[in-house]
Amino acid sequence: MGVLDSKTAIVTGSSRGIGAATAKVLAGEGAAVVVNYRQKAPRANKVVAEIEAAGGRAIAVGGDLTNEADVDALAQAAVDAFGSLDILVLNASGGMESGLGEDYALRLNRDAQVSMLKAAAERMKPGSRVVFVTSHQAHFIDSVQTMDAYEPVARSKRAGETALRELVPWLEEKGITFVVVSGDMIEGTITATLLERAAPGAIESRREAAGKLYSVEEFGAEVAKMVTADVPTGHTEYVGGAGHFQA
Repeated sequence: MGVLDSKTAIVTGSSRGIGAATAKVLAGEGAAVVVNYRQKAPRANKVVAEIEAAGGRAIAVGGDLTNEADVDALAQAAVDAFGSLDILVLNASGGMESGLGEDYALRLNRDAQVSMLKAAAERMKPGSRVVFVTSHQAHFIDSVQTMDAYEPVARSKRAGETALRELVPWLEEKGITFVVVSGDMIEGTITATLLERAAPGAIESRREAAGKLYSVEEFGAEVAKMVTADVPTGHTEYVGGAGHFQA
């Protein structure tokens, strides 16, 4: 018996990277998982196949989180496929991509996060949990300067966290807890890749400053832990510590 048997989770942006790693851990603990993707269906289907090969349950559901109709359909897909929605991991983020508009980072990292949470919460029962994934660079952006190339994304993610936290009293009324997981730059993510292109040497600099940067799999496991962690609503989990940012 897994700790998440009979539970259903949506992990946004889970066709690769941290989201995929998190989805696999949750499935391994018994949860039925909705693997969300924006465009790359084959990658999402591969994650589903890996989960099923390991004895888990999962489906792939496409959806652009900046489109409210897609958001609502994604939330309903969990209920239709597995009968409930108990866990929402808000992992999808972006803003360094080209060709998606100057306001894309804010639309995705703030507005879409709020829309997804609201759509999910309306279908969640008491005892459910929402986990928001962010970075130290975003969480502490108002007090600690970050790399120029990443600052717009960091500020949009901080705006998203702030907007989500404003919904905590509403979630409490529904019996839903909200937790934030914050980490340093993660090796192997698309954000790290784009940042390195924009500012060569940036990742090595962060690695030296932090002493260690988590891999996608390591960080995904930490995100998954917070789905069942005994912490109060509104808690922020600093993966690997955040001494440099808190000093």
